[in-house]
Amino acid sequence: MSELTHFDDAGRPHMVDVSGKASTVREARARGRVRLSAETTALVGGGRVGKGDVVGIAELAGIMGAKRTSELIPLCHPLGLDAVEVRVTLAEPGLLVEATARTSGPTGVEMEALTAVSVACLTIYDMLKAAERGIVIEAIELVAKSGGRSGEWRRK
Repeated sequence: MSELTHFDDAGRPHMVDVSGKASTVREARARGRVRLSAETTALVGGGRVGKGDVVGIAELAGIMGAKRTSELIPLCHPLGLDAVEVRVTLAEPGLLVEATARTSGPTGVEMEALTAVSVACLTIYDMLKAAERGIVIEAIELVAKSGGRSGEWRRK
């Protein structure tokens, strides 16, 4: 059976067996953008959002999301994460969300980095929806990964 399939010979879903894979240090970086009006971006930059510190809360939410990835994504292996970093920065108009996840193990951390970005973006949406209904979450993507059999990969 192919390593790329999540179904056994009878068509039932299963987790990919990674027991034979070497443990290596693995890292993944992802990013996403929350498009906002200039007015809402200024509210965030000025710390004038009623629900609190949008940037700090979104960064914490992203870290928490990365740690729960296997509970959210079917058949995703639970990983012991060595580090997760989430940064939210002003990127006119809106916010840029970047996450890095690291582990030492037999499988990669791409899903954890992508989940961190997704949860941080959703948190920003939740905190700002009263100020602006037209918020757009966009361009969530893997930026780079390293470690494992496939080695380094970077988005061009």
